[in-house]
Amino acid sequence: MAEKESTLAKIDRTDRKILEHLQKDGSLTNQQLAEKVGLSPSPCLRRVRALEEAGIILRTATILDHKKLGLSLTAIILIGMDRHTPERFAAFEEQVSGYPEVQECYLITGQSADYMLKVVVPDMDHYHQFLLNHITRIPGVSGVHSSFVLRRVLDSTALPLGYLS
Repeated sequence: MAEKESTLAKIDRTDRKILEHLQKDGSLTNQQLAEKVGLSPSPCLRRVRALEEAGIILRTATILDHKKLGLSLTAIILIGMDRHTPERFAAFEEQVSGYPEVQECYLITGQSADYMLKVVVPDMDHYHQFLLNHITRIPGVSGVHSSFVLRRVLDSTALPLGYLS
């Protein structure tokens, strides 16, 4: 347990507030953020920069409305690999990392698959072409099982911070 504790970031209550507000709205100005967490702008900016330097804040992103951009089909794909070798996995991961349609990729256990992908495309025709022209052509892919999202019930990028003091 001591090893795990040493890898956890040390943040205080104010840092936690900063992170919670930035997760909700990364476009807050430093002035707005400082007011929300009860700091003056200079100390607030120093804390944000320290959180960035510590690698806690990795980047700031803009969340787009997928439907308004015509990306109305989300698929969850379970992928089986023919061989479980580091080289085969590395080649697969490098290949899927280059596809903008792939939003998430996880190496998983507990399923009859090795990878789970979240893919976003305009429609079923585009999905079919993506599957046939990209996924099934990756060396080592031995099985593909697709499920389609009917409705996004919860779609969050925020991490739970309540367990941090």
